[in-house]
Amino acid sequence: MADSSTNSRKDGTLTYIYLLIYIALSSGQIFFNKWVLSSKEINFPYPLGLTLLHMVFSSVLCFVLTKVLKILKVEEGMTMEVYITSVIPIGAMFAMTLWLGNTAYLYISVAFAQMLKAIMPVAVFILGVAAGLEVMSCRMLLIMSVISLGVIVASYGEISISWVGVVYQMGGVVGEALRLIFMEIFVKRKGLKLNPISIMYYVSPCSALCLFIPWLFLEKPIMDANGLWNFPPLVLILNCLCTFALNLSVFLVISHTSALTIRVAGVVKDWVVVLMSALIFADTKLTLINLFGYGIAIAGVVGYNNHKLKKEASQGTLKEAQPEELIPMVSSSSNK
Repeated sequence: MADSSTNSRKDGTLTYIYLLIYIALSSGQIFFNKWVLSSKEINFPYPLGLTLLHMVFSSVLCFVLTKVLKILKVEEGMTMEVYITSVIPIGAMFAMTLWLGNTAYLYISVAFAQMLKAIMPVAVFILGVAAGLEVMSCRMLLIMSVISLGVIVASYGEISISWVGVVYQMGGVVGEALRLIFMEIFVKRKGLKLNPISIMYYVSPCSALCLFIPWLFLEKPIMDANGLWNFPPLVLILNCLCTFALNLSVFLVISHTSALTIRVAGVVKDWVVVLMSALIFADTKLTLINLFGYGIAIAGVVGYNNHKLKKEASQGTLKEAQPEELIPMVSSSSNK
């Protein structure tokens, strides 16, 4: 009995450690990306290039860890038909989200970008209704209205708003919402469940290709013209390593916690990013209206999460955390 109690305490401690690592890495990756893209010392204002580096690095490391060193295992069951109809759309939306989300950091502060991301459940729900995955109800309409109101109030409180940055960020939100819808279709209709490592293994190369094509035409000519290919390789490699470490932390969190804990951790991480960015970056000026609006939006997000969890529990599907709940926005943020 004593051994069982001790093991339970150890498991609980490990879970908290994994959650803290996830929150620290997720928040830190957002700050790191912002610094790389906007810092005059690094001089790398190329969001497409940075995101492409992340995806190439992730693809290579996944291959080495699963096929060469065989430390991690890729789940079987992938077919060409599933890859074309499911993985490629997910990879394309993933690439779109990362590209637009990182580009937004060139125009708006980290805190304001995070506040705009609170609109994510609204985008997911609307697209879910359109795809037949969600059903409109008075309760959900109220929750969506609360979230939308909060984001509008937070935007009203922004001192120096850049509408270009807002458009990029909202484009990233739409891309992420589409990715989540595709993930749900992928899991429910195709019946194939993959762990985060397997998803990274299959999706990263596809996302890299989707990013390489626009980079070739949009950013490479500018980089050639400016002669700015002498970037500090150590900083960029470290940035890519942090991205991969974030993905591994997701793997650990999903393996040791529940869907409820993951959603709570996501809310905590969002507040950490908003508050810490005000201390770290000079372009972040939080106002009371900002925080009040964001608080309203987060209250709506909590209501949305609670509704989803109750729905899953009533359907008997709330057994464990699913990969699509936490697959991170490895280059821009955990857009969740």
